[in-house]
Amino acid sequence: MWSGPRNISTAMMRSFGARPDTLVVDEPLYAHYLATTGIDHPGRAQILASQPQRWPDVAAALTGPLPGHPAVHYQKHMTHHLLPTIGRDWLSRLTHAFLIRDPAHVVASYARVRGEPTLEDLGYPQQSEIFRTHGGPVIDAADVLRAPRTTLTLLCDALGIAFTPAMLTWAPGRRDTDGVWAPHWYSAVEASTGFAPYHPAPALVPERLRPLVEAAQPYYDELAAHRLRPTTP
Repeated sequence: MWSGPRNISTAMMRSFGARPDTLVVDEPLYAHYLATTGIDHPGRAQILASQPQRWPDVAAALTGPLPGHPAVHYQKHMTHHLLPTIGRDWLSRLTHAFLIRDPAHVVASYARVRGEPTLEDLGYPQQSEIFRTHGGPVIDAADVLRAPRTTLTLLCDALGIAFTPAMLTWAPGRRDTDGVWAPHWYSAVEASTGFAPYHPAPALVPERLRPLVEAAQPYYDELAAHRLRPTTP
């Protein structure tokens, strides 16, 4: 599942993690991303120590045999972690899905956390690259929040797996499968027991970042044209 930041990607990981047949992995390319870019994120040292820093090692783990042989291996990926220097051949061994969100809301949310994001920080070009090459079902975060059962049923159908109502609720708290960065970012998800209600509030984008929204919009529109559209709650 490829998502940009400031989306409901962790809630989606909780949803799939609630399935009895699924093993989840949380942002497995994060350490490689930090080691390669030198970017300073909260918990940087712990993240670098917690994961392989070489992308071939990550790719081998993501495409190799898994303990317990789960039916579904849900990989929560941030699209901006897929750096240009990372090989792409291993991606053909995965089934891809895409979680999108309107860029105005992404930029408004991101600006409250990190002041000056770039288009690459938001991951829209990378998301389009993967979609153009590999395809796969697309879901919009707003649709998930508006109609979680219907949207997740459509997603599971498209992936060839059975929907289960267990995906709609989960126990609060942290998981062993959460990344070591969870204390910095996951407080809301740790308190949650399901998807948050949808609130269609307007996005308050700072004037200086409006060009960024305009740059991201065509990438979002490209994927949104293919999104699975729920027609009933």
